[in-house]
Amino acid sequence: MDEIDTVGGMDTMGGCDEEERERVGVGGGLAKRRQRRSDVPRNGKPATFGPDGGARMRTKSKKKGTKARRHGGTRGRKDAEGAEERKRRARKILAALRKTYGEDTTTALVHESALHLLIATILSAQSTDETINRLTPGLFRKYRDAKAFAEAPREELEADIRPSGFFRNKTKAIQGTCRMIVERFGGQVPGTMEELLELPGVARKTANVVLGTWFRKAEGVVVDTHVGRLAERLRLTWTGRNAKDAVRIEQDLMAVLPRESWTFAAHALVWHGRRVCTARKPACERCELASYCPSAGEFA
Repeated sequence: MDEIDTVGGMDTMGGCDEEERERVGVGGGLAKRRQRRSDVPRNGKPATFGPDGGARMRTKSKKKGTKARRHGGTRGRKDAEGAEERKRRARKILAALRKTYGEDTTTALVHESALHLLIATILSAQSTDETINRLTPGLFRKYRDAKAFAEAPREELEADIRPSGFFRNKTKAIQGTCRMIVERFGGQVPGTMEELLELPGVARKTANVVLGTWFRKAEGVVVDTHVGRLAERLRLTWTGRNAKDAVRIEQDLMAVLPRESWTFAAHALVWHGRRVCTARKPACERCELASYCPSAGEFA
């Protein structure tokens, strides 16, 4: 395993970015500070964070630029590529991803309904897809709908999801979400970004997972730890401060990728980040995207 998985998980379409961690309460001090900010879209576009220091994380290194180069960061680089040139390169990257992973590539989280996917994605924060996929079959047999999750004894549900980690906070998020689904949405997971963002435990990334994967609605691009890292290395983001700047990276990807490819691109980049372009030792020599990657060969 190249790193802790979050896309869901720490790399599920999920994945543990700080946005999701704060919604389920597992982020610590930074997450608490970020609770004062909102990532709810404004006028159809993701909001950007204000300059309060929380979202602007600095890359520290004794040798200027060394760490950024090692991890594919764009800090300190001049962007000589024009918008249209970048779009053309992005389409070549998409073609290579389709050839490598297939058009039907999807999340690794096993699910049979929108509710299954929603709960699995919440559970996957700070965990792995493998752990969640071992846990959820029995969980979904026991709790067959949102009402069953909402009405379950808290201690019992905590015990059932304990292997996923942070089980108390996740129980609170799941039960709050399911209670609202029952009371406001007739027991059905809503199918719009605005409604999903009202649910406790659901932030923009989880909403994008459910909308894109289950409802086939391209409302945004899921940015987990893998997608953020690859967006930097492929230089498909030019405003993101680092690989964790999910809001700006999503905006950039939405601008450079065709809308109909948003869901596919996120899934494919997650798989590529796990299998080839890993965090510590990317395999540039066998990477299908190397011909279109400005960072190829920089990690030897």
